[in-house]
Amino acid sequence: MKTVITSLALALAAAAVQAHGDHAASAPAAVKKEQKAWGIAGERRAARRTVEITMSDDMRFTPSRINVRQGETVRLVLRNTGAVLHELVIGTPRELEEHAALMLKFPGMEHDEPYMAHVPPGQTGEIVWTFNRAGEFDFACLIAGHFQAGMRGNIVVRAR
Repeated sequence: MKTVITSLALALAAAAVQAHGDHAASAPAAVKKEQKAWGIAGERRAARRTVEITMSDDMRFTPSRINVRQGETVRLVLRNTGAVLHELVIGTPRELEEHAALMLKFPGMEHDEPYMAHVPPGQTGEIVWTFNRAGEFDFACLIAGHFQAGMRGNIVVRAR
């Protein structure tokens, strides 16, 4: 019985990694509109402001702090100026820490949520997000070791 449970656990872990694998060959999926503590996926046409964020191999985001108004839809343009893959994931500090720990266990895992974007070296990515909840939230690169090296930032959403 123990062998069956262990085999099942390994199969589920492998499936989870594959489910987050390279999506470049697949057709674009519809954006999930799931309410999160930090907001909900936005429509590009609703974005009135674009914030460019640079990701670099010194494990930093520039800027590392963003201020938005509650209800504002923002287009985040992510520029990877480095030589390695980086990503930007928006979330609460606790969720980002938990996900970073998971990424250390499964370093090849990729994401397909609207509040996450992988950006290959020398390329750009984009997240369009509606910040409909006031508060302070974080963003981070969860590539194995990057979060631990300090690749994090902060989003302050001012109440209306």
